[in-house]
Amino acid sequence: MSELFDAVDALVASRATLPPPEERKRLRKAHGLTVDEVATALRVRRATVSGWEAGKTEPRPPERDAYARLLGKLAELYPADPDTVAPTAPSRPDPALPVPVPVPVPSGPSSSSASCAQNTSASPPAPGTAPAAPAQAPSGPAPAPAAEPAPALRPAADSEQPPAPPGSRPRSRSRRPGGPAPAGPAPGADTRFENGPLAVIDAEDGQVFAYCVGGLVLDVPARSVPALIDWTLREARLGQPRLSGPGKDADPLLVLTESACARYGLPVHLTDAERLAGRLPDDHKAVKQLARADWRLTQRGFGPWARVYRPAQGAERNCVQLCIPSWNALDTRHWADAAQLPPAELARVLGTYADRVMTPRGSTAVTGLELMTALHPPTRASEPDGTGKRHSEHNPGSLGTEPVDCAPCEAPDGHPLLAGLPRFHRRTPAEVLMEEAYDWARPLTDEECTRRYLVGIDVNMAFAAGANGLVVGLDAPVHLDRPVFDPKLPGSWLVDLSHVDLSRVRLGKEWTRLQADLLPSPFTPTGDRPEGPAWYATPTVAYAAELGYDVRPLEAYVRYDNGRYLDAWYNRLRDAYVATMADLGVPATASPEEFLAAMDGHKDRDPGMAIVLSVIKATVKGGIGKLRERPRGEGWKPGRPWRALSRPTWRPDIRAAVISRTRINMHRKLVKHAAFTGQYPVAVLSDCAVYASDGPSPLDFLPYREGKPLPGGWRLGVSPGMVKHEGTQTVLWGEGVRERFDAPELNLARYIKSGEVTNQDSGE
Repeated sequence: MSELFDAVDALVASRATLPPPEERKRLRKAHGLTVDEVATALRVRRATVSGWEAGKTEPRPPERDAYARLLGKLAELYPADPDTVAPTAPSRPDPALPVPVPVPVPSGPSSSSASCAQNTSASPPAPGTAPAAPAQAPSGPAPAPAAEPAPALRPAADSEQPPAPPGSRPRSRSRRPGGPAPAGPAPGADTRFENGPLAVIDAEDGQVFAYCVGGLVLDVPARSVPALIDWTLREARLGQPRLSGPGKDADPLLVLTESACARYGLPVHLTDAERLAGRLPDDHKAVKQLARADWRLTQRGFGPWARVYRPAQGAERNCVQLCIPSWNALDTRHWADAAQLPPAELARVLGTYADRVMTPRGSTAVTGLELMTALHPPTRASEPDGTGKRHSEHNPGSLGTEPVDCAPCEAPDGHPLLAGLPRFHRRTPAEVLMEEAYDWARPLTDEECTRRYLVGIDVNMAFAAGANGLVVGLDAPVHLDRPVFDPKLPGSWLVDLSHVDLSRVRLGKEWTRLQADLLPSPFTPTGDRPEGPAWYATPTVAYAAELGYDVRPLEAYVRYDNGRYLDAWYNRLRDAYVATMADLGVPATASPEEFLAAMDGHKDRDPGMAIVLSVIKATVKGGIGKLRERPRGEGWKPGRPWRALSRPTWRPDIRAAVISRTRINMHRKLVKHAAFTGQYPVAVLSDCAVYASDGPSPLDFLPYREGKPLPGGWRLGVSPGMVKHEGTQTVLWGEGVRERFDAPELNLARYIKSGEVTNQDSGE
């Protein structure tokens, strides 16, 4: 019998009572404890304790018992004010325990179509009463799964609230038993989307749940994919308001976990053939179900990112997007292990990204491009005409609704404009615009070899910073012969810049002497000095003039309709990046020393937000790259058009201008640093520069004076365009690597972070 008593005692201990999350934090702070100290004592991660205090997660045995003991001792030392703290109660009871939940009213009209489906489990009977007999299942055929009206609701038996009037929205939201109570919509929020932009759909023990942002969990009654789409549009209140006045609201996004795929008859993983095709076959059961229910799929079909829609009728939204992580929808290069996260945490990660950037529309590259269009929609409503009607018209400052041809020099190999070239013709710099990021390195000087360290610094969001304030063309190019260069006119210019001598450049109003052989040329990605006429984007030619040299173009393709199309795109991504860095403990107000200290281990403080940070950066690079998307399969042959050419956002000239400005921004800082300190980079790779230094920190070679950086030079900090510490290795490491691979100009910037070099990396 004693063994039974011990088992009961252990069961009670496993449900150790915990105070609410806000009280846990109060007690810790009252005793002067840090999150790290609590985490160390309980042998868990810092992020785990933060999650307990935020109510996002709950401790489990054996940590739960120790945590309850700690809080209990602290509560004795620092009693709570009964007027301000809720009574002590289990914060998240076991899901198996009965809890009071709303139940359907036996009869009466259903709630409005906007209501969320509720958990229909009955409350336990009151003590001393007999339990009600289970309801008999009705005879006859089951109702069609697509209808599924939400039942009218009444409060649980122990509630004192009167029943909601027929047709009104329910007073309570559905949430998983024991889950944290979701916050209501923010004041002024769009109530059409009060449950957030997306939901992670998960199946468990025969039930389906929708995990939304803010801890909200909805019961999902749908039994098929078409019914799930109907429920989303009629009941779930998911979506996101438009980012620009003339734009469109974002469609709701459903993320299907592996268990949800199995529940709705979808494969958990694609076969090799399906993966190569990027979609399910048209004869798959789920595809046929959608077709029978009059739902359509876009041309990309039912793949990792699927769009299910019906033709729009007026302002009514009839589109839902599906994301299936187990089909590799979330690229691990950017999303890391997001596909393996628990549903609630995945909803937090995706929801944060959606709130700060936009609801994902596909890969990070696709979303980056879609963000441009969402912020600058191609059309807007006109002013009322004589009959009072409004019409769709071009939205000034946008790229419009129709694609425009690029200039021949801007066209990548295989473009229809180049169909007349010989098959194996290799275009020269005088025939093709080659604005790409840096990949340059040089041998160390004797003086640099006497220093101990190689220190890499990396520009934050370099391509976003290059887009900030950049004037780009909005229409088709106009060809000019022997034009006068205009730095305010975006386009491509054929000009000879081989006469620009970096040993003597103008900085402001003064001419400065430099060691040209220790600097890359600003005009080529390899850093080599140009040998004759070549095509350049406007920022590159403007920089040559800035350095004090004449530029006389031979030819040009310019765009007279232009503007700062990417400014809003940059601002949104900048704010998202800075906010996420703050979440990771790296504030924008930190001093250089504080910034370097805060960056140490910042991604470990909240792995979910570290994923968001990675995806934001990938959205920048991917969006810029997507402006010149190349053919991918599609049975394409050189000289024939490919699908991306039909987009108004297929603009290789804009991509070239952004990369040109990014590379020029990099070179300008290299020159100013060299002129002021006499220090030159030993390697540059895209947005990373490596310097030889006497110390291992960037502060050992960056010219800070009383906390202030060199004007126009490198500056440590969070904002795009500022730099962070990329990595440090020894000079002996660098020389050893180059000797081992017999590569005196191996680009050490590629390996400065980890110090690991493979034969494949070195080209062997």
